Amino acid sequence: MNVWLNEIWQAWRANLRRPGFLLLASGVLALGIGASVAVFTLIDQVLLKPLPVQQASQLVMLGRMPGNGKVDSASPMQYQALAGMDGVRSMGLTEPFQVANIAGGGPPLQVPALYIDRHLLPTLGVKPQLGHNFDEREDSPGGAKVVMLSHGFWERRFGGNPDVIGKSLAVEGAAHTVVGVLPAGFALFGSDSDIVLPIALPKASRSDVPNYFIVARLADHASMASVGAETNARLHRLYADTGASYWNKMRFGAQRYGDWLHAGRRPVLLLFVASALFVLLIALVNLTNLMLLRSLSRNHDAAVRSALGAPLLRLVWPALGEGLLVGFGGALLGMLLAVIGLAVLQQFIPVEWLRGGHVGVGAAAWGLAFAIGLLGALLAAALGLWRSRSATTVDELREGGRGGMGAHSGRLGRVLVVAQVALAVTLLCAAGVIARALFNASQRPLGFASANMQTFDLSPVKASYPDAASVQALSQRLVQRLRAIPGVSGATVTTNLPTSADFFGEFNNMMHTASGQRFAAQYHAVGPGFFKLFSIPLHAGRQFTRNDVRGGEAVAIVSQNLADTQYGGRALGKLVNLEGSGSAVWPARIVGVVGDTWQTGTLQPKQPVVYVPLAQMPAPVLALFRNYSPIRFAMRGHGNAADWRAGLHQALAEVAPGQPIANLRSMHSIVRQTTADARLSLLLIGLFASLALLLAAAGLYAVMAVAVAAREREFGVRMALGATPSRLVGSVLRGGLLQIAAGLVLGVGMAQVVTRLLRALIEQLGHDAFDPLTLAGVC
Repeated sequence: MNVWLNEIWQAWRANLRRPGFLLLASGVLALGIGASVAVFTLIDQVLLKPLPVQQASQLVMLGRMPGNGKVDSASPMQYQALAGMDGVRSMGLTEPFQVANIAGGGPPLQVPALYIDRHLLPTLGVKPQLGHNFDEREDSPGGAKVVMLSHGFWERRFGGNPDVIGKSLAVEGAAHTVVGVLPAGFALFGSDSDIVLPIALPKASRSDVPNYFIVARLADHASMASVGAETNARLHRLYADTGASYWNKMRFGAQRYGDWLHAGRRPVLLLFVASALFVLLIALVNLTNLMLLRSLSRNHDAAVRSALGAPLLRLVWPALGEGLLVGFGGALLGMLLAVIGLAVLQQFIPVEWLRGGHVGVGAAAWGLAFAIGLLGALLAAALGLWRSRSATTVDELREGGRGGMGAHSGRLGRVLVVAQVALAVTLLCAAGVIARALFNASQRPLGFASANMQTFDLSPVKASYPDAASVQALSQRLVQRLRAIPGVSGATVTTNLPTSADFFGEFNNMMHTASGQRFAAQYHAVGPGFFKLFSIPLHAGRQFTRNDVRGGEAVAIVSQNLADTQYGGRALGKLVNLEGSGSAVWPARIVGVVGDTWQTGTLQPKQPVVYVPLAQMPAPVLALFRNYSPIRFAMRGHGNAADWRAGLHQALAEVAPGQPIANLRSMHSIVRQTTADARLSLLLIGLFASLALLLAAAGLYAVMAVAVAAREREFGVRMALGATPSRLVGSVLRGGLLQIAAGLVLGVGMAQVVTRLLRALIEQLGHDAFDPLTLAGVC
């Protein structure tokens, strides 16, 4: 045993005394390990980390499935129709992503709110940390006004005081009793809500507004497929006699809660996984090439020791020991690169991806790094030994002498250079096409101006502003007061900003033309001067005026893409009808056509938009909107924005004392948030492509070094026979370029297959999957 340990120690000491090879090999391996560990950590954080609920695999979402495979929202009537289904142990209802004004325990605030029924927490397997869940009396129409607090809000607002139970908190101007505090880490649908309120549905609700989500827990041994089929059958029976053709054509079903939660993130993350695996594979091929180069230096020594009677293990043990040292060093250096990379990437990763607000490198990541490092290095060393197995024969001594290797030495190296080039071309072509598409998308004009603009959210307290008229009057007074702030050149009010990454940034609704053609569009109510303030161009017709008020003719302005797709480019004077609950329809005459804006960022298609004057927004629609979203105010000016903020608080104190606001920020920051996904994807794709290029360059050097060293004796003989150095260089270049050309041809073919697989993603970004310019640049 001491003999084998001594062999390992001698190999390690030789590497540490002359660490050039050790640093090069460990560095190449570390690049692949760092990329793999960083992506694995993201995957673990977003997709693999257990959800903070009991037996999450049993949780499913129930509702309509509009065609993209993801369960969508449902209505209270649908929820009650599914009660008592076979295969479902329990079922709860939630109305998420709302906002509310609170007062008590501190200054007035506008906070995110969540509505649930009393069955949701037991379905999730969640118990309040303090107090109790809503009971039947509290979760009924006319019941006691109660509220539960999130763990974070309880600590921030009440300092974690356990005596908070029974205290009063004003919600929308009405006193609510605190009955519970939720446990830390509870975040339904991946987002935190500061307060939780009861839905209080009537026992036989006739509400068919699909703004709710149904969460169910499967019974033991029940299948999701059978529950989904029963959901579809029950809801079709519900609408069989109502004549609701829209619902009768809809498919209903079930989806795993975890899959539903991560549906939008999975494709992007899997793309990153594929890129990281390519980088790792290139790194391992690289390492194998370096080990082949290393075996070259040992061939004559191994042949001599073999001729003197050394056993096989004594010959291979130094190489395996060196592989252990390279693998260990590569794993440590790779983890360092991964930690640094994740610290940088965290600035670009969307907050909702991060449970706990940060990305942590756990024990699984360390295990993965050392498994890749040690196994990869040992495998590379073993391949090097296998390739150089002839070094232990007398033939090697006779053929190679001290200076070179046998005639068969470079075969595996030549195969590996073709593989190296092919892999690098494949990754670089796919990354190049996607990166170019992402860059083009990130550079697209959003259709409006955002410079020198501040925005904030206001959700009028319902007790003080109970109806549409009072909300619209408040908005008008506040806009007039904002325009009087020194340095402010313009201000406006809107239900939705021209772009936003927030859930509240969209307000989709079904519309139909006068001929009855139905379509979905964004529905935005705006104040006077909205289009001028945001520099959204008017293509035809007129803008809204102060004469467009309640009681006058209902008017609308539509975006250019809506005018083109629904009205054939001739929208002026036509009617557009907003569909409400039941049979309610609010028609408006189109008086203008404006330029398109990228409502949800340039990675998504442009969405059609219908604009109406805020003064004409139907009262039921405004009441529904207020449940889910605040009203946005925007002001543009010059000078110091901090002075505007001081003027804003003074204006608000004069117009609406005690009214809280939220999200005071620049429009530029909102644009950056909207384009964050594009920047993150572009950054990671560019990083993977750069790693592939770096590894390919190092790998080609190693392979060519092996090839030249293998022919050293041949070169000596040819020079002795009169060959000039230029002819020798030419022969090396010809051989190397032939291998590279073969790798390019193979890589281009593989790249075409990969880009075809990614065609849907690339074309969604507005780019052709076949990009000859990128292909030529990579080659």
